[in-house]
Formats: sequence, structure tokens, C-alpha cells
Amino acid sequence: MTDIKYRPRRSCLYMPASNTRALEKAKTLAADTIIFDLEDAVAPDAKQEARDNACAALQSGAYGDRELVVRINAMDTPWFAQDLKQACLSQADAVLVPKILNADDIAQITKFMEEQDASLTTKLWAMIEMPQAILKLAEIAALGAQQRLTTFVMGFNDLAKEMRADHDRAIFGSVMTQTVIAARAYGLNVIDSVYNDFNDPDGLTAECIQAKKLGFDGKSLIHPVQIETANRVFAPSADEIAAAEAIIAAFSDPVNAGKGVIVVDGKMTELLHLKQAKQLVATAQAIETLAQ
Repeated sequence: MTDIKYRPRRSCLYMPASNTRALEKAKTLAADTIIFDLEDAVAPDAKQEARDNACAALQSGAYGDRELVVRINAMDTPWFAQDLKQACLSQADAVLVPKILNADDIAQITKFMEEQDASLTTKLWAMIEMPQAILKLAEIAALGAQQRLTTFVMGFNDLAKEMRADHDRAIFGSVMTQTVIAARAYGLNVIDSVYNDFNDPDGLTAECIQAKKLGFDGKSLIHPVQIETANRVFAPSADEIAAAEAIIAAFSDPVNAGKGVIVVDGKMTELLHLKQAKQLVATAQAIETLAQ
């Protein structure tokens, strides 16, 4: 089940579901996606309360057109089954599952989701944060064609811990490229990891620019002050939109009917560029709609 809807995911903000004030604040934020977090941001003795809060938020209808995702606890925890069941039954747009290891994990989770109610539309997002997952990226992504899997989310904090490495983004350059390639090969979305220092807008901007160049759809965030930067960097620029519209117009010209290659603004332009142009314009339109 690939996600064919052009939905902006420039900014995917984690909000601790145990914090009711944070959930209330999220209703007013300009994040494209709100991720109600039941995992890292929630203490063990607050897991049940956080789950209940997240489900109530999902059912409230108070978050407008924002995409609502629940990051549940990992498969090897005592909270996993109820987290997944309740998030699905509360009609979350997606569940984000941490600590994914391989394609079998995706198959098991999907089977569990189908058993709750096969008619539910909740999708599956997978955290890419374990060394085993990096070694199995293509096999995991391949399930996007048949399963509910639609999105990869990078998790460099956990990956650095598992590697016993410094948290230096330069270490993960090849991992980022591999993840984007695997995601795009099978039609998945892909979201960059968080930037931990929310008091450093320049550092965040640099990471967003790098991620956009590599092909990421957006960035996961830990604080509302990071939203504006992610939204700005990952949105198509005015020049990009104008160039895309020029390509679409050129291919629509009857003079170019049936042609696979034409010249637009002095550049050789193929049908693949037309596809990219249409997606860029559709994304810009979706962003404009979300902002209304």
C-alpha cells in the first residue's frame, strides 16, 4: 500500500503524549505532522496515561488537516500490543514503530494491524535506527508495495548508541543515502532524524538543507521553535515552482505532443523531469492548502 497522496511532511514534530499541555499546544502549531510520542519522551509509569491521551487527541477532531501519527513502544516491550491496537482503533493516520530490525518485523506488525480491522486506513512508519535495519534496508522497503508501510524515519540518536559512536552527523552520510535510495526504490516517504539543539537555528538549517539535497521529504523535530525552519527549507522555492510550471506548460503545448524530450529554457528536458515537476507543484499546492 503506497501512499499516493501528496501530503507535506516538511515538519514532523514529536510531542510527549503524557503532557496534556503539549498536546493542547500542538493544535495551534504549523507542523505538517504531529507525532504523539509514547516511547522515548514518556516514563514507564506514565505509559498508560500517555496512550489514553493520544487516543483522545486522535478522536477529538481538533487538529485540523495535520497528519497525526503515534510513535508507539517497541515490539519487545510490554506496551507494544496495546499501543498498536489502540492507535489503529483510534484511526491514527499512521503508527511509527521504533527499533525495527528486519522485514519480518514489518510483516508481523502489519498482520497485527490487519487483525484489528482490515478496513482501517492507518499506515505504518518504521524507525531506521538499528544496525540490523541498515543491513536490511532494501528488504524492509520492498514490503511497501504490499503492506501498510509507507515511511522511513531516521533515528540517529539510537543508531549512534548502538554503534558505540560519537553523535557526529558526518558518520551517517552513507546511511542517509542508502535509506533514501531504498525508500525511493519502493515508493516510500523518508524523514530525516531530529536535531537535538533546539537553540541552534543555524545548525538546524544546515541539516535541513543537507537532507533536502539528499532527497528527504522533511525532518523530525523535538521543539516547536524548529517548525518554521523545517517548513521553509523543505518547501519548494518560488523559483523551483516557476521552473516546474514552465516544464508542465511546455509539455502541454500541442507542438510538443508525443515528444519524450524537449527543450525548456535552453535545457534538455525529459518525461522524468515532467513527472518531477508535477510532483513539486502538487506538493506546493498541498502546502498552500494546509496553510489555509
